Amino acid sequence: MAHPEFLYPVVALVALTFIVMFAMLKERIAEMTARRIHPQSAPSSSQLSAVLKNTKGADNYKNLFELPTLFYVLCIILMFNTKALSPVLLGLAWGYVALRSWHSFVHMGYNKVMHRFKIFLASGLLLFAMWALAIWQLT
Repeated sequence: MAHPEFLYPVVALVALTFIVMFAMLKERIAEMTARRIHPQSAPSSSQLSAVLKNTKGADNYKNLFELPTLFYVLCIILMFNTKALSPVLLGLAWGYVALRSWHSFVHMGYNKVMHRFKIFLASGLLLFAMWALAIWQLT
């Protein structure tokens, strides 16, 4: 592995995903227990969304498997490429993890949509910049 330092932001984002997963499960089990919802009464995600009142955790968990997949791919490319040594790219990677963490905090917390949107947009633009810089450096 040429640049293992790119593994650390990946591990941090994976850790965030697990934290959100456990928070989602806690939220879901608490609501289903309190409202006496039998798990079999909503066997699919669409049925569960119709039954549950609080789906913030599940929605955020799904978000962490969308755009972050491009982050994971890029970090893997950067880890194994000898031309990829760039403190700027590493800083951007940590910035992306920070923004995604902030997005999860807002989404699962007070959930103000415009705050969430601005953070999402910033993280998307940052990821785009990472890809553009990486392509420029690697070609």
